[in-house]
Amino acid sequence: MRFSSAFLGALAAFAPAVQAVGNAIVINNCPYDTFLNSVGSGIGPEQYLVRNAGRYSEPFRRDPISGGISLKITRMAGGLLQGAPQTNYAYNLNEGRIWYDLSNVFGNPFEPNSMRLANFDTSCATIFWPNGVPPGGSQTRNCQPNSDITLTLCPPAVR
Repeated sequence: MRFSSAFLGALAAFAPAVQAVGNAIVINNCPYDTFLNSVGSGIGPEQYLVRNAGRYSEPFRRDPISGGISLKITRMAGGLLQGAPQTNYAYNLNEGRIWYDLSNVFGNPFEPNSMRLANFDTSCATIFWPNGVPPGGSQTRNCQPNSDITLTLCPPAVR
């Protein structure tokens, strides 16, 4: 079967564009271990981030039911299911942008240590908590979807 180039061109115009996406990254530079669950409409397996070197990464994705994803981080194993204080790095891949924010639930698990949610691309806004406690106001930011956005727990002193 042969198709005309006009037909194939028209068909290609209706195909969704494949767009590269970045990654949600968490780095644990704290002097204690942390635990992370990736949560959308379901709870992903707990990830162990060793003190001073732990790292987790996942490609940005959109949950088909909830839309957004939250990387829920606690200082105790099983903390998510036990109601432990948690820091949530949430993101939503939507409308050609990656929307991201940072919040705490049930307390401030990393107080008094700082946290930084940032990208090397200076056009993407950074969220910085100097003492692990959320400041007032909205923490929601957005960036191009091919960016890697990294939450660093207990980052080096240089902001």
